[in-house]
Amino acid sequence: MQHEFTAFPRGLEKGGRGGSRRLRRSGRAPGIVYGGTVDPQPIELDQNALMHALENEAFHASILTMKLGDATQQVLLRAVQMHPFRKEVLHVDFQRIEANRKIHMKVPLHFANGENSPAVKLAGAIISHVLTELDVSCLPKDLPEFIAVDLSELALNQSIHVADLKLPVGVVPVSHGGLNPVVATAVIPKIIVEVEEVPAEAEAEAGTPEAEAAAAAAGEKPGEKGAEGAGEKGGEKGAEKGSAKEKPSDRGSSKKEEKR
Repeated sequence: MQHEFTAFPRGLEKGGRGGSRRLRRSGRAPGIVYGGTVDPQPIELDQNALMHALENEAFHASILTMKLGDATQQVLLRAVQMHPFRKEVLHVDFQRIEANRKIHMKVPLHFANGENSPAVKLAGAIISHVLTELDVSCLPKDLPEFIAVDLSELALNQSIHVADLKLPVGVVPVSHGGLNPVVATAVIPKIIVEVEEVPAEAEAEAGTPEAEAAAAAAGEKPGEKGAEGAGEKGGEKGAEKGSAKEKPSDRGSSKKEEKR
């Protein structure tokens, strides 16, 4: 599928931060195209048209036809710098391609038939997509828009690795350190339920059947706690009364001391 867009040459007077800022205010996005045997060239693109094109997944991983002036050239989208909080492109980079030179590109993965896999239908598992894109090497003419991943045979606790993928002819995965990373796996998620323990004694009043049951579970006999509490309270009251009353001998001695 051909993906075309239009770019315009950008003059030197529009260079620098000030020029790029003025360019964006006028509804254009600054960019550059480089690579091949031609010098890098500053370009500008319509901001709205570029934003619309960036919403298409294939625009990021396909050979693009760029119309620049009276000529057309084959390019790849290499970098996009977005504004931190506005929906605006600050800068965009394109690379010219050569038909006989291999390219490295990240191609999106499209997962299919997951709902028909034994892991989902028989075990109620969830399929985790570990990778969403794959770094490949190929000639420009062999670059696919996406790579299909068939999940119909995936069983519980099994995984699909990069080596298990069926890649188009001429497309080779780029391995880092000879690794064979996991693309997708089927697992049953663990659900952790936290139960808050509420003491039964706090909910039940003293003397009720619930309180007696809680006391019995704690190794106490019904009525022991109440008897102990009553004894402690009675002892405390008796001590207070005894200290409040004065002995007769104490009163007499205090009167003799006053007379002296």
